[in-house]
Amino acid sequence: MMSVTDQAFVTLATNDVYCQGALVLGQSLKNHRITRKLVILITSQVSSLSRDVLYKVFDEVIEVDLEDSADYVHLALLKRPELGVTFTKLHCWTLTHYSKCIFMDADTLVLCNIDELFDREELSAAPDPGWPDCFNSGVFVFRPSLETHSLLMQHAVKHGSFDGADQGLLNSFFSNWATSDIRKHLPFLYNLSSSTIYTYRPAFNKFGSDAKVVHFLGPSKPWHYKYNRQTGSVISESLTSESQHHVSFLDLWWKIYDESIVPFFDKLQHVAELESQEQTSTLCGTGEPWESSNSSQNNSQYFPVQKFPEQTLEITHPILTPEEVTKKDQPVHKDEHNSPESFLESNNEPLVEFTSDSVPLHSLEQPVHKEEPNSPECFLEPNNEPSAQFTSDSVSLHNLEVILIREDLLQSPNQELYFAFSNS
Repeated sequence: MMSVTDQAFVTLATNDVYCQGALVLGQSLKNHRITRKLVILITSQVSSLSRDVLYKVFDEVIEVDLEDSADYVHLALLKRPELGVTFTKLHCWTLTHYSKCIFMDADTLVLCNIDELFDREELSAAPDPGWPDCFNSGVFVFRPSLETHSLLMQHAVKHGSFDGADQGLLNSFFSNWATSDIRKHLPFLYNLSSSTIYTYRPAFNKFGSDAKVVHFLGPSKPWHYKYNRQTGSVISESLTSESQHHVSFLDLWWKIYDESIVPFFDKLQHVAELESQEQTSTLCGTGEPWESSNSSQNNSQYFPVQKFPEQTLEITHPILTPEEVTKKDQPVHKDEHNSPESFLESNNEPLVEFTSDSVPLHSLEQPVHKEEPNSPECFLEPNNEPSAQFTSDSVSLHNLEVILIREDLLQSPNQELYFAFSNS
């Protein structure tokens, strides 16, 4: 079937965490051979690595910045920060190079081809399981229009949202949805709430096999669970009574993520590591990114690794969890008295070689503790805890190059870890 270039499936990811969901959604659409374009709206909080992977799945990756729009200046004066995400989602109406679109939340998953939704008109949506006279805004049909976008923004300024999010705003704007045209009521199978299946088990047993789109409603998302690669299933210990998503849907989400999305991250990170190693070799003027205490090179001196406050060791892995994103976004506060920069600047004595007993290796071999047990790194390798992979990042200190030594390259467990300071 020929592709339709003026229609698109659209989703939104405001950060790296929701990029994981959006990538699985996009891949699930591609797996079922949809014939429309795939578009994702992102914000400036999305990292360059995530953007590179998004381009592997989506036809268009469009950054939207609320602060740059003149329409939002007076909204800032209203002191309504809870409407921020709502306004971001409303940007989908500005995609006027498309005649019709289907918006889908990043926490949805497509189970079959749903191209037939483009036969529906704006605003077509499925009823919300919590209040069926309202529609759920996780999946809806719309026609991009700058006029509609402007009217929505005016409505947001005047009336706000009764639930503080886009669903309340859209339901009050399209207030006649419940009564005007039954053809705009999508069957519940196009927006099946995975977390509420247990409240209507008989109906799910009868109709669930015909579900077309599953929606992981609620605070618990698929990426919060543990997954066993060997069994191809979510680990039962990660299932709680507060987040009773249907296990079969969780397993499917993780299967797509593990088989289709993780390889994209792995490949891009491998390329980045090779480029980093090549750059390190060039900067050091040698073919080695590290040196041991027993080696000797001209114009080089060695310092044992010290536990400076700003120094962190990261597990290299493509999967990002909410906790990791939060941690990465926090600024790193340097200890002015203990930082290597202040040491080098304040000490006017010539650099000397420290002895091997300056810092014992056992004081450095501390395990990397994850903040949350639900981090996906914990369970993509089910038999063993993933080993810490230290990067060889270099930091320029005046005319010196500081190279972080990789622990796995040491020849003996009794050796010291060293920084190599090479004059360049």
